[in-house]
Formats: sequence, structure tokens, C-alpha cells
Amino acid sequence: MSYAISVNGQIHHVEDDGQTPLLWVLRDTLKLTGTKYGCGVAQCGACTVHVDGTPMRSCTLPLEVASSARITTIESVEGVEAQAIRDAWVARDVPQCGFCQSGQIMSAVALLRTLKTPTDRDIDVAMSGNICRCATYNRIRAAIHDAAAQLGAAR
Repeated sequence: MSYAISVNGQIHHVEDDGQTPLLWVLRDTLKLTGTKYGCGVAQCGACTVHVDGTPMRSCTLPLEVASSARITTIESVEGVEAQAIRDAWVARDVPQCGFCQSGQIMSAVALLRTLKTPTDRDIDVAMSGNICRCATYNRIRAAIHDAAAQLGAAR
């Protein structure tokens, strides 16, 4: 079946089964490989994308459901929150292996779009669905605080 899907501001027409997980449409059909496969059961967060602005796991989201939404991947996430997170990630040297980073960043950007000054608890809750194999959780939390402070100073 053919589906029209909005990804990163562009409409793509894809010929995939409606039950195909969005992750595989992004990676295999659209060649957007920034979104990673980690577990396939929505537990690790490596496949996180924004669906109508909300972070969701693309490995379990069927194409037929995703086709009615606006999808944003790591390749095109933009805005002041995204730039502040990227700056803080680099300054704090957050990634080690880097595998989880696209999902971590997508979740962190969504958090800062909803909470301007998150607490440690807010960060822990928002990021709890993202597993880091290298356990850089303290640097991730510090980077999110840094990004929030940068955004606060800019306002």
C-alpha cells in the first residue's frame, strides 16, 4: 500500500506495509539513518523521534499510524532548544560510544520545549526511557541543566 508521510517537513510517498515500524521506513526506505535500532520493543530510546512534537519510539510505531502525523528526526530537529542541547552536549563531552545520542537529544529537546527550568527529577523522568550503554547519565543531566541555563540567559 502507498502512504504519504510527513518527515522533516517533506511529504514522502512510500510503498511499505502499514504495519512496518516507522523506524524501518526512516532507515531503509528514506535512508535517514540517524535514528537508531536498539531493542525493537520501545525500551531503550535509541529510536526516539518527534511525532507531532512529542518524543516517541519509532521501533513500535506502525507506518499507518505515523502517516497521519508530522515526524521529525535527529537529522532536522531545529530551534533554540535543539541548538542549546547540541552546544551543551559538546561542552560536557556527553557521548562516549554515541549510539544512544540521537534518541537522548530528541528526548532532551522535547523536555526543554515543555519545561524551561527542569529539576533533576524532571530530567530523570523525561530521560528515563533512554538507555545509555556507557552510563553517561550524570553528564546528560548536567548538559540539560546547562542548556536550560543558556536558554534562560537568552530570554
